[in-house]
Amino acid sequence: MAPPRPRSVLALDVGRRRIGLAGCDPLGITVTPLPALARGDFQADLDRLLALVRQRRVEALVVGLPLDASQRPTAQGLHCGRYGLRLARALQALGQALTLAWVDEHASSWVAGERFGLHGDRSGRLDSAAAVLLLEQWLREGPEPISPAAITDDPVAPAAIALGTRAGADSF
Repeated sequence: MAPPRPRSVLALDVGRRRIGLAGCDPLGITVTPLPALARGDFQADLDRLLALVRQRRVEALVVGLPLDASQRPTAQGLHCGRYGLRLARALQALGQALTLAWVDEHASSWVAGERFGLHGDRSGRLDSAAAVLLLEQWLREGPEPISPAAITDDPVAPAAIALGTRAGADSF
């Protein structure tokens, strides 16, 4: 898969308690971990993410999906996929039309723990470090994000997910 065109992107590592966040500059050169978002109800998450999207002038969302060995979304993967689609649609309704892409996040938290020395972290830094890996993978491999309006069937269909080398795989 070809790398996507550069733009300001927000990557989300969606968990049940926190959402790890990472962003990149409009040229896609610098990836920065951002403070993780402690999950609240959806409206509270939306309010905080909307402020971040506006502040960073985000053009696209990248959401990590945990897949199983058969490359199908796990139960958490289904949750992440639906959350990403719901978020993109809610942002669009608020005047922030963002495109959306998914990447396989298999083992991203474990690799982030190893790479950044964050195993056992409960502060949210590990979640955002995993989001950094997701965004780095997306910048290398894509896919080009699509409009949430174009997604009419299963938002986590295998054809819609960038499998590539996976966020958890060493690229060196």
